[in-house]
Amino acid sequence: MGRAMEYLLRPRHELTVWERHPGPGSPSVALESAAGRQDFILFCLPATPHFELASRLRPHLRRDCLCLSIAKGLDEQGRTAAQALTEALGSASAFGVLYGPMISEEIRDGRPAFAQAGTETAEAYRRVRELFAGTPLYLEHTTDIAGISWSAVLKNVYAVLFGVADEMDLGDNTRGYLAVTAVAELERIVTGLGGLPETPRRLAGLGDLITTATSAGSHHHEVGRRLVRGQTEALTGEGVHTLKTIHARGLFDTRHYPLFDLIGRLLADPVSARAQMQNFLGRLRQ
Repeated sequence: MGRAMEYLLRPRHELTVWERHPGPGSPSVALESAAGRQDFILFCLPATPHFELASRLRPHLRRDCLCLSIAKGLDEQGRTAAQALTEALGSASAFGVLYGPMISEEIRDGRPAFAQAGTETAEAYRRVRELFAGTPLYLEHTTDIAGISWSAVLKNVYAVLFGVADEMDLGDNTRGYLAVTAVAELERIVTGLGGLPETPRRLAGLGDLITTATSAGSHHHEVGRRLVRGQTEALTGEGVHTLKTIHARGLFDTRHYPLFDLIGRLLADPVSARAQMQNFLGRLRQ
């Protein structure tokens, strides 16, 4: 996604790219001094290092600098990217998040992408909109930062179940059931975590769920397929980490959400994934 953002912005803006582990030939960038010269800082990395990096940058940021994150996961403390930035930056800098159907390969092919820009103020959104003006990234504004954050994070977990269903060849009817039920659960969970009930039906929730659950290149969809095939050595990714973190931190009781709970049980006992899915569907008929 970092390369996708670079593809969108480099023709229109002067960019400075910092990488924690730069490849051969990549220029060395002094992070703190470079950050102090920027109008925007894009956090194109997982949620886990957000707090550390934002804390390092805070003393050096200009007052009008706007930080943006595209991370759709949780850090080790169970914080979303927005929560980590809030704690690390305080009032030092405004921030926002971008979530929605944004497959990086499609962006780099010049195809349209869509996102909700979560910012606290209309002025911050105006700046984000101007930043991406003229690109094929279509934006809509929301102030429900908590809602789009949790929608984007949790939909990765649900996407795994679509891969399970497709590997079992359960068909389009099952996919339709999973979509409706997943969004209904998302609404309840997101509301309980401080978001608005309508947010999971927008781009960061339903829009990105459809994309992640049906894309041939989706890592989370592939995790579901691997579960059924018994390829347990490669069960990694943001969705898997999110589910483990939610359990470890007790962020909410997954037993109240049958689909979400099912995914947890499949990952805990992947050998019986096929049987567990069949048993779940069988109970729906009772």
